[in-house]
Amino acid sequence: MVRVWLFFSATVLGLVAIAWANDVVTLQGERTVYTAGCERGAWQGMHCTGTMVAAQRYRFRALQPHREVVFWTVGSTEPSGKFTDCTVDDGRNWSCRPSADAARAVTRAMAHGSPVPDAASLALPFRPVTKWHWMLLRYGLSLGSDANG
Repeated sequence: MVRVWLFFSATVLGLVAIAWANDVVTLQGERTVYTAGCERGAWQGMHCTGTMVAAQRYRFRALQPHREVVFWTVGSTEPSGKFTDCTVDDGRNWSCRPSADAARAVTRAMAHGSPVPDAASLALPFRPVTKWHWMLLRYGLSLGSDANG
């Protein structure tokens, strides 16, 4: 019985860790976009000719009843921004019309939890990476030179 309990506990813990590392589980319906930078080189599409490093994290919180999305750069003292004319299905699926704050965000829409490129080029350019890839980059461990959005 103890072995079954240990196996079950280890399995559940493993699944929770995988969900957390892939940002399937988020707090308060927030979604974070992890980005990579390219030091001592330049971006060629999603390929860095230098050294890829962890860059900014952009957090979004969709407020469905208000048809708003609030966003901020994690760790920055810059004030948060807000989109007010949005269609919000949930925290992972929303889209917003352009606003004055659009130039401070990396996207104006999320689909299935992933940022949608801004066709109007109003948002900041960025190279997305997964949460676990960003964490490795943060500690100086590189898995290559390609952002993997």
